Amino acid sequence: MTQVADDYGRQPRRRVPGPARPARPSAGTARRPGPGGRPARRPAPRRPSGTPARPLRLGSPRPRLRLIGLALALVMVAFVVRLLQVQAVDASTYAAKAEQNRYVVHTLAAERGGITDRNGVALATSVDAYDITADPTMFTRKQLKIDDGPEQAAALLAPILGQDQDDIVAKLRPKDPKLRYVRLALKRTPQVWTQIKDLKLALATKAEKDRGTVNVLAGVFADPSSKRVYPNGDLAAGILGWVNAEGVGGGGIEQQLEKTLAGKDGKIRYAQSGGRQVPTAGSTETPAVPGSDVELTIDRDIQWAAQNAITEQVRKSKADRGYVIVQDTRTGEILAMAGSPGFDPNDLAHADPSALGNAALQDAYEPGSTAKVMSMAAVLEENVATALTHVVVPNRLHRGDRLFQDDIDHPTWYLTLNGVLAKSSNIGTILATGQLGKTQAEANKVLYSYLRKFGIGSYTGLGFPGETPGILAAPDKWSTSQQYTIPFGQGVSVNAMQAASVYSTIANGGVRVEPTLVRGTRGPDGRFTPAPEPAKTRVVSEKTAKTLAQMLESVVDDEEGTGNKARIPGYRVAGKTGTANRVDPATGKYHGYTSSFAGFAPADQPRVTVYCAIQNATSGSYFGGQICGPVYKQVMEFALKTLQVPPTGAKPANLPVTYRP
Repeated sequence: MTQVADDYGRQPRRRVPGPARPARPSAGTARRPGPGGRPARRPAPRRPSGTPARPLRLGSPRPRLRLIGLALALVMVAFVVRLLQVQAVDASTYAAKAEQNRYVVHTLAAERGGITDRNGVALATSVDAYDITADPTMFTRKQLKIDDGPEQAAALLAPILGQDQDDIVAKLRPKDPKLRYVRLALKRTPQVWTQIKDLKLALATKAEKDRGTVNVLAGVFADPSSKRVYPNGDLAAGILGWVNAEGVGGGGIEQQLEKTLAGKDGKIRYAQSGGRQVPTAGSTETPAVPGSDVELTIDRDIQWAAQNAITEQVRKSKADRGYVIVQDTRTGEILAMAGSPGFDPNDLAHADPSALGNAALQDAYEPGSTAKVMSMAAVLEENVATALTHVVVPNRLHRGDRLFQDDIDHPTWYLTLNGVLAKSSNIGTILATGQLGKTQAEANKVLYSYLRKFGIGSYTGLGFPGETPGILAAPDKWSTSQQYTIPFGQGVSVNAMQAASVYSTIANGGVRVEPTLVRGTRGPDGRFTPAPEPAKTRVVSEKTAKTLAQMLESVVDDEEGTGNKARIPGYRVAGKTGTANRVDPATGKYHGYTSSFAGFAPADQPRVTVYCAIQNATSGSYFGGQICGPVYKQVMEFALKTLQVPPTGAKPANLPVTYRP
């Protein structure tokens, strides 16, 4: 029996033991269903208030650290494996890919300065062009995964560039496998590069969509450049020269003033991948400095008239060549310098090599009777004779080891010194210059000094490429015959500019002004810099020059003169004919003639000098007055009208040519 006290502390009642009953599950507990099910675990007894809480136990950190360490180790292994693959296993592959994405440097060609005439008319200018280039390493099998990359590229480029397909293949597959740069074509128009660029882009776009397509033009590029253009064709080509395939002046002013015209090239550096510039990779650029423009002294219209006149006369006479020079007598500026045959600097491939250059400055020849004016200048300046001095001219004159004669047989002439020049007598000139010294040797030295003062045997001062100074031996080197032939223009050689300058000196009152061809330059900033003032040298007195001008009028105006065909109605014209034996440059022997005419107008107030020479005329007359006189007249008339030079209206001096003994 068990006693149980109730909740109020009352004495427990005794209970009689009976059969045991299963315990009733408390609230919140579950009993497993089914027979023999065990009751659910009893809830933990309540902790009396005031009893301290049991501490929270954490799991061990070691497993987690081991897991993190393992993960990091796997990452490092992956990096090491990748690094070995890049640097060792596939090093060549990745190096090749890196080459396709690299920085390249291109030259920025400076804009070449233009060349204009004295009025600003363009004679030479530059237009945009491109040099088509390629990187041969981008056409190999390693890059394109095909064997015939160069052939496919050449098949596309040949019709565009107008070149042979095999030539392009040879450039794209060079002998040196490391060669990275070749030029496929030079100075192509922007339209050509645009056509190639569009084709290249189309192939690249198709290659991105279709893996079976290869962009065989990925290695083709273009370097910006410029192309020299001469708007007037062959006009003044001998003066201008040309620019070669490398963009460098190859002759004339283009060569002489190369540094002034060329400017300074710049550079650009940028990244490119697969033949395309990478815009996001940045670039560095050093801008190009344009060249300066050059303004010449020539007048395009006068140059045109001179070139037409000499070309037509050379054609008629079936001559080897000819040249005309027009010069301002006061300033020394060359208004025209024309030659025939010429060449077109726009098309050098079809030019005659013998016609390249400027024959007016590069040919050395014996001037003939046009040189007699220098002999007369010496005689007058040394006061050994006057224009009216009487000279008895026989049909033949024996001097040294030769028998001299004039161009025609004649009875004894009774001429004034003016008449000797008007009738262009060789014998009369020998007799007159013989008075320059007590002996022939002394006379030679005096004449030599005047020839040098006139600029014979010296460069003209133009500094032109290929210019000849002519040939004038020292007087003690003159042969027996030269002592007597040099006074009338044989045995001494000049160029056409020297010959013209002699007459400009007389026209300018006896003062030689060094000829000029450049008026000045205009820089990229637009500032004009005039050329230095030309050197001036007094050769003869103003009195002597005036007398010579009157004597030269007799050559043209007097019926006995040899230059009648050079007359210009309304103008007083001074001039002199010349017909000299010509030294054939091929054989070094005399063959044919040099025909010439030189003079200025108006004779009393000179403004323009014109000189014409024709080499080896083989059809019709070869006398200078007959074939060069008309050229002189045509060019002089045009120049006087162009420069608006009015006639003076004064009457000519009409000095006597002959006298009665």
